[in-house]
Amino acid sequence: MYRQDAERIITEYVKPIFGFALKRCRSIHDAEDLSQEIMLKAFRALILRDDIEDVNKFIWAVAHNALANYYRDSAKNAYGVSLDEIGEIADELFSDEDDAGALKRLQSEIAYLSKLQRRIVIAYYYENKKQNDIADELDIPLGTVKWHLFEAKKELKKGMEKMRESSQLKFNPVKFDRIAINGSAGVRSVGEFLRSSLAQNICYDVRNEAKNVEEIADNLGVSPVYIESEIENLYKFGLLTEKNGKYIVNFLLIEETPEFLIAQDAMYKKAAKLFAPDLYDELMSCGILDDKNIVCNQMLPGSTREDPLPDINFRLWSLIPFITASSGNRDNKGIRFEEVATLRPDGGHNIFEANVDTGEMKLPDGYLHMKDWCGPAVFSREGYTVWRVDTEWSGKRISVDSAYYDQMMRVIGDYADFWSDAGGMLSESEYAWLSELGFIKAWGDYDKYFKVCWMVTELRNQEVKDKLIELGDRVREKHETEFEKLKAPYIKAALDTVPAHMKKAREYELQFLFNSDARFILHCIKALLDEGKLKIPAEEQKKSLSTLIYQG
Repeated sequence: MYRQDAERIITEYVKPIFGFALKRCRSIHDAEDLSQEIMLKAFRALILRDDIEDVNKFIWAVAHNALANYYRDSAKNAYGVSLDEIGEIADELFSDEDDAGALKRLQSEIAYLSKLQRRIVIAYYYENKKQNDIADELDIPLGTVKWHLFEAKKELKKGMEKMRESSQLKFNPVKFDRIAINGSAGVRSVGEFLRSSLAQNICYDVRNEAKNVEEIADNLGVSPVYIESEIENLYKFGLLTEKNGKYIVNFLLIEETPEFLIAQDAMYKKAAKLFAPDLYDELMSCGILDDKNIVCNQMLPGSTREDPLPDINFRLWSLIPFITASSGNRDNKGIRFEEVATLRPDGGHNIFEANVDTGEMKLPDGYLHMKDWCGPAVFSREGYTVWRVDTEWSGKRISVDSAYYDQMMRVIGDYADFWSDAGGMLSESEYAWLSELGFIKAWGDYDKYFKVCWMVTELRNQEVKDKLIELGDRVREKHETEFEKLKAPYIKAALDTVPAHMKKAREYELQFLFNSDARFILHCIKALLDEGKLKIPAEEQKKSLSTLIYQG
């Protein structure tokens, strides 16, 4: 069985397996250990075997085998509890059941208490500890222990089952369909923390209002047991913030409506039709494409090294997105990145954003979807920068994780070494690696170096880079009034959908509307494709498409 299928199956059984263990173990710690053992054994078997016809029957066979081992290893009875000692709370709460039934019900319901209440109830009723000893072990006042025992009885009496059944998220959970960051990635991928449906629904539940663990658990229809570790991880990584025991999201969680998306699409189409054709015409007429400091070794089919015919179309696939994203950004914006970005414990410094999957929304024909788009992504080192955008024509190359960042740092290091005094003396494996990524084409025999062409667009000095951006600035100034009229209603609508505590982060991003804005780049490219000014690139150009290397 494929690993992802095994993970999906085990995820579906987390709650039932824990409930199975909790009802049969003498303490919650044993239940946690037993449930982990069951899930690990089942997961390994699912990966290794392809002959399991009834997954449900198989998993419960694993569970009962593990439970038998637990009983064998235990010197005490299965529940490890005196019914006389438990009688006080069990009789009070479940007086219409026999002792064994009351005990099982109680063990199940304890899972829905808070973490501290569970520890106190289990220590007092199941481990037969005195209240004084519990207070000493937990380093809390005796009065606190007594209060929690009293509150636990009240919580169990509330009929939590009814509350759980009324939860919307329990029966109609949300899922995210896009995850992105603005800023630098850390060692860990942000996506790791929101891979599970449970983590996504925890965040969705507290997107607008801070809630404690018990309130989140009730809304999700699960026990606090199942969400405490998820909440701790989300909090530790900075995706949740906490105040007075209540949690709220610390990232932009966008839930769009069809009306909003239709208005957004119309706005971008109008802006792109104003800007993109003028930018193209300026590039083609001003002579800058002949500047020797703009270097691109992509040649038209049929060209030879002796008679090269430059592929201007390929060059434009880099220059137009770059100018679109880089122009108009010279003035200081009102909100600085440092004011709204989160510094994460793994070294990342970013604004995190996710979109709620709203299902199959009916959108009009011609709506422009962001298929396989990512970026602009910028990586700098040793005085050089790699700049690129992923498009549906280039395929998916960019990633938000640290491995991709390290890859781009290595590319820049190789580029710097190639143009250093050593004269292109990279190792044979480095040439092969760069060639596989599409950054270079090498030929001839290796003798400390190959004959090499860099297959991305290079800006060889700061002056030519500035000229390109100034060209974009001039086109923007021409349409500034129209741009501002288009932006105003959209910005208001976008901010209306964001909770108050995240408005500043959203305002920061909206400052770059029609600038370093992937959606605007997409619409500009599509407008030029529709007019026949840009052509679909060749298949072999995908790896290096829309990629620049420049100084500075």
